[in-house]
Amino acid sequence: MAGVTALQGLRDVGQVRPGQKVLVNGASGGVGTFAVQLTRALGAEVTGVCSRRNLELVRSLGADHVVDDTREDVTRRGARYDVVLDLVGNHPLADCRRLLTPDGILVLSSGGGGPVVGPLGRYLRALLLSPFVGQRLRVHAAKPRHEDLDALRELVEGGGVTPAIERTFPLQDTAEAVRFFAEQHARAKLMITV
Repeated sequence: MAGVTALQGLRDVGQVRPGQKVLVNGASGGVGTFAVQLTRALGAEVTGVCSRRNLELVRSLGADHVVDDTREDVTRRGARYDVVLDLVGNHPLADCRRLLTPDGILVLSSGGGGPVVGPLGRYLRALLLSPFVGQRLRVHAAKPRHEDLDALRELVEGGGVTPAIERTFPLQDTAEAVRFFAEQHARAKLMITV
């Protein structure tokens, strides 16, 4: 599902094209690790935003540039992107729009937000604002489709995308895997072996 979310968010919603500049906010998470690689596969330049401990992981996945979000606010750098894939939701919409070119696309696909409605308030604000600005503000929730799984399979088999696995756990240690995920903020994905 992480791969499908990244593929649809970039290719379909973000309409990423060769030569464009793309920013992935949350580049070291499950969706983000796929997004960095898929951006490269689509022929675009990718900047990954993550914490310091994940910089090398994101570089190893093919990011052209990385930003340490523990030291630098990416929205204050002055760089502009054709597409921003926001997988974190840690910046106000106005700051995210500042990252975009005048006709850029912001793709919101994050679990952040308030304690009651989660990201829904942010999503609604983006959808209401989008018709009145030159930039396109889009909300993305993946829809599993057989053809997208086939596209991912082909990319993996061809070596263009490699699922990033931080750690594997045997089936009997599933509870430990869940604890690790909750406490360590796992980068990439965890795998349970059967």
